[in-house]
Amino acid sequence: MLSVILIWIYLCITTFVIGYGVLRVLTRHLPYYTHNADAYLMCGLVCVTVYAQFFSLFAGVGLLANGILCLVCGVIVWHHRKGFWETVRRLALPAGKGVPGSFSVWRLSVILVLFLLFAYGTSRGMIHYDTGLYHAQSIRWIEEYGVVKGLGNLHCRLAYNSSSFALSALYSMAFLGGQSYHCAAGWLAFLLAVFCLPAGASLRAGRIRTSSFARVMCVYYLVNIFDEMVSPASDYFMVLAAFYIVIKWLDLLEREEREILPYGLLCVLGVFLMTVKLSAAFILLLTVYPACRLIREKRWGETGAYLGLGFVTALPFFIRNVVISGWLVYPFTQIDLFDAAWKIPNGVADYDAREIQVWGRGYTDVSQFDLPMREWLPGWFQKLAGSDKLLVLAAGTAAAALVFWAVSLLWRQCRQENAALPEADRAGVEDAAAQGGAVRAALLTVQGMTAASFLFWLCTSPLIRYGCVWVYLTPAVVFGGIWDTLLYDSAFSSGRQGGFFRRQTGRFRLAAGRLVSVLVLMLLVYKGAALTREIAGSYVNDYWIFQKDYEAYETRSYEIEGVTFYCPLEGDQTGYESFPASPVEAEITFLGDGVEEGFRAAPNLL
Repeated sequence: MLSVILIWIYLCITTFVIGYGVLRVLTRHLPYYTHNADAYLMCGLVCVTVYAQFFSLFAGVGLLANGILCLVCGVIVWHHRKGFWETVRRLALPAGKGVPGSFSVWRLSVILVLFLLFAYGTSRGMIHYDTGLYHAQSIRWIEEYGVVKGLGNLHCRLAYNSSSFALSALYSMAFLGGQSYHCAAGWLAFLLAVFCLPAGASLRAGRIRTSSFARVMCVYYLVNIFDEMVSPASDYFMVLAAFYIVIKWLDLLEREEREILPYGLLCVLGVFLMTVKLSAAFILLLTVYPACRLIREKRWGETGAYLGLGFVTALPFFIRNVVISGWLVYPFTQIDLFDAAWKIPNGVADYDAREIQVWGRGYTDVSQFDLPMREWLPGWFQKLAGSDKLLVLAAGTAAAALVFWAVSLLWRQCRQENAALPEADRAGVEDAAAQGGAVRAALLTVQGMTAASFLFWLCTSPLIRYGCVWVYLTPAVVFGGIWDTLLYDSAFSSGRQGGFFRRQTGRFRLAAGRLVSVLVLMLLVYKGAALTREIAGSYVNDYWIFQKDYEAYETRSYEIEGVTFYCPLEGDQTGYESFPASPVEAEITFLGDGVEEGFRAAPNLL
């Protein structure tokens, strides 16, 4: 646990400083002032991940990469020392001490408790099955060599390129000579736990907004993965980052943020999310809202800036894809742009893509890939846990409800435009409608994105851990958004169409808000009690100094062109220590004299 805390402190300092430096540059040209520490930390997390990926193109991500990172941080702090320390002071000092601050003493105390709790959870727990299968090996390849041509030929899952592996390698501290630590997923979980704290105030006040519903589902997910976040699985990074993007977007709407910059940066964060796990690509639908505003207002310079940021964020991911597999997007062979000598054969890639999909549907036989949805969906649904069944049904219902809600909003807007109102009333109604229309458009964008992501996941490879974020967020954002609009959108209730909700402003809102608050608190208390019992039941007086290491597996050695490789005696997991390894004896040839030169498939596979 102590090792986790020390790495987290280092991770926090470096990501905050890098985030501060990048946002300082951006806001100099696109004026905007952020008051939240999470913005600096998340911006820095994205930047250091992109940096680690670029660095891996030239060398292993280890001591030198961290040395350069620390040097850059030092330059930023020295060059902007006055502004930097003023920002730290403003964010760190408790509010009410003479300096506007982000935290009260009580809030800081809660954050400290969460810090220790999540450090405890990150120091021990269950190592994900896929971590022993390929996560650990992928991270070690990045630590040792960076990127290797045709690595996916050694084991196709090593071609599942995720930017989260580069982040884990950067902060693994393997170059110190001890174990390779894996603390980044736990750090992101801790950040999200802190980010969800405002939901408590909303629940106590009985004023539940859309962001509150989303935060409750995020807490539900954090409780579920508390004993698993010790694993550097890309699923956790993807889900947690997706929760952050959606909740932050909703926060901006609820405070009626009119500047485009924060929405644009969230879209860049969406590009980063796609590099963590490509199945999250529908997050890019969020770009519709800021893009429409930028184009309508003819702000071409800003448009180019956001496109440039997105391009830089995605570039190392796609370069690594090509180097590792020979494909721009592995294992999808529909995009075939390169003819590299190390390219994974089409047949292997196609088989791998189909295996992913049938596995998510509950099958292990790839020949059942072509089964129509009406045949595999009932069996898949029956195998879900009870709570997952309810959440999937709620998400499906929400996706259908969103269509009717969007149609009703359009119909209502047409009626308001054609309504015969006195001239004095018309001006007020039009102003309120314009202001409320912009907010509802941004809300519909995020609602449509979550619903589309859910439907895409459901129709392709619906394994819960692949897309649980969309299962959780779709009902929260859709039904929460409808709730929010009906109860708190004054523009929606203006004019002749105000109706029931405009007349029942105070008493109904308070009663409804308190009822929902009680129900949500009951859910959180139940999950909290379950987590407490789980922690107490599994408590062992260990891992207080060093984090739980990767699982070890029995392996045997074999040679290819004089180089020793490993494969498991049983099963298909090899872990971290036996390196380089694959689930079975690989059929490869070397591109050069050693493993650092890369691999190509054996002639019999071509």
